[in-house]
Amino acid sequence: MPTDDLPPFGLRGWPAAALADPYPVYLRYREKSPVHYVPGPPDEPGTHYVFGYDQVAEALSSQRFGRSAAAAAGVAAPRPAGHHQALHTMIANWLVFLDPPRHTALRSRLSAEFTPKVVLGLRARIRDIAGELLANLRRKDVADLVAEFAAPFPVLVICELLGIPGEHRGWLRERSVRLQEASTSRAGAGPDGYARAGTAARELRDFFRDQIRQRRDGPTADLISLLVREPGPLPDRASGPGGPLSDDEIAATCVHLLTAGHETTTHTLAKSVLALLDRPGTLAELCASPSLLPGAVHELVRFDSPVQAVSRWAYQDVTLGRHCIRRGSKVMLLLGSANRDPRHFARPDVLDIHRPPDRHLGFGLGIHYCLGAALARAEVEIGLAAMLEFLPDVRPAGRPVPYADDLVFHGPAQLWLRTGGRSGRAGPLRTGPDRPPG
Repeated sequence: MPTDDLPPFGLRGWPAAALADPYPVYLRYREKSPVHYVPGPPDEPGTHYVFGYDQVAEALSSQRFGRSAAAAAGVAAPRPAGHHQALHTMIANWLVFLDPPRHTALRSRLSAEFTPKVVLGLRARIRDIAGELLANLRRKDVADLVAEFAAPFPVLVICELLGIPGEHRGWLRERSVRLQEASTSRAGAGPDGYARAGTAARELRDFFRDQIRQRRDGPTADLISLLVREPGPLPDRASGPGGPLSDDEIAATCVHLLTAGHETTTHTLAKSVLALLDRPGTLAELCASPSLLPGAVHELVRFDSPVQAVSRWAYQDVTLGRHCIRRGSKVMLLLGSANRDPRHFARPDVLDIHRPPDRHLGFGLGIHYCLGAALARAEVEIGLAAMLEFLPDVRPAGRPVPYADDLVFHGPAQLWLRTGGRSGRAGPLRTGPDRPPG
């Protein structure tokens, strides 16, 4: 429960400096209230914010927690209608919001396209994409790393996987970002947020419907074709076996892969560059020994996770960290806090590229462990490897590093750098106060 010196935690309303560095805030809550309950509005469930590694890992791994608020409450899922129908229908079909058996069946179809072997086959193309983007970036004396590299890079890779021509990447990224305005921590950021997200959902649905029709007219070897060709049924949400994937379900899956596969990688790349520029010794070590990069990617994800929180619902009464959580309660799992828990990680606030991966939670855990983790690691590794050639000569451009107003999908909105071959650095790029939001 909230105390006088520990106000109710929340995902919104953070000061800019604390948003950029939330870890001192997490520390206070993790030490004093590792499972922190905040009552909800009248007639709505409260939320348990979970900060400790062991408790977060337990909730991620347990079937006593799931993704459906309706299932937790023991009621039928509401049928979306009206202005937001396309948005709600699309999100309801995303893999990350499904429970078994439907989750198991859909994930098994997709897993074949995300194996290490498939990712290995993509590495040459990923390397080419990174090289092309960085060549354009290096022609500029001052450039925004997010806009010029970190954002378009994963979108182009996902387009490659889906078989979408690269010229659509700008349009797809723009709609994908608008769609995310409906997420928990962004809803209400503006009066038109849900409307923009709903419009983006309809536009993306129609775009991928057209792509699906093209695959049926002339099948190609890409992920959309795999979903179109696969004849086997998926289980219905409630009543067992259902029919094959509908066009709208395939479209929703493609949109989910697009949104989940680009924003997290964008943030990981940008935050990795921030961390390395603030630690010239670590940067120099990676430049001298690029073979350290695979392990460094794991540590960079642990150190400053691109997804700071994920939600679950209690499907039964459960005790978590000696705290009773009633069925129907919302549980918000702070991955960023868990990854800095000193009970699990020695010197957790130190970026140590020699640290064993040791089950960090940056990619989740359990049945919802990130499907594209191998691809994401390859993108970050290849992207950083390409940047190592010029990062030692890069310095901040003297502009602030604003973070997107979102504690869930967490990362800089802009990162302006001087890339014209100049050396030297201009001090720390960011700091964060040791105080809670409010």
